[in-house]
Amino acid sequence: MKWLDILLGRARPVASSVENLFSISTARVSLAAGFETNPTGRAGITFKPVEASNFDAAETELRGLLEITGKEARTKSRMVRDRYNYAWVLLQDQDFEELVAALHMTSLTLREHGFEEQLLAAVFQFADGHGREVYWIYNYKRGFFYPFVPLAGQQRDNAYELRLRALMEKEMPIEPELERWYPIWDVPLGVDGRADTI
Repeated sequence: MKWLDILLGRARPVASSVENLFSISTARVSLAAGFETNPTGRAGITFKPVEASNFDAAETELRGLLEITGKEARTKSRMVRDRYNYAWVLLQDQDFEELVAALHMTSLTLREHGFEEQLLAAVFQFADGHGREVYWIYNYKRGFFYPFVPLAGQQRDNAYELRLRALMEKEMPIEPELERWYPIWDVPLGVDGRADTI
């Protein structure tokens, strides 16, 4: 932080660490043991699309890289936009390590093209022993994960989310400020995608 920012009390954005994404690879063992919660093999990254030639070039490169990844690692991918017009790269792979690696590569590609500010969140879908959806959301701006357990009627299971935090806070960087645990409703990670392809 520059001295003028300190003097004037201005806070600068926390630089996100894309490398923190890999912590979920080992954390899944504790999730399975503690909550019988396992990855579904689906994940996604959402970002704000912009109208720019640079973004078109990044999107073209991204599609090419995802196609190569799909051939080499059997990771299925597609790009969609949700009803709020946010862009998503949706990934599917039963090998969780390959899924995390593909999502990490997607993040780096967007950053390398100067679109770090457009990166919003990475979302990993899990299911517990009762078939309930559990999401781990990584906030790129903050560099932290947090759990999100949606219920019917756009409600969330706060008690379950807090229990998940208590179990996982020693294994992965968890967002310490609960008010920043933003819900992402209608995450398009279902079988049908629930979103239109770009």
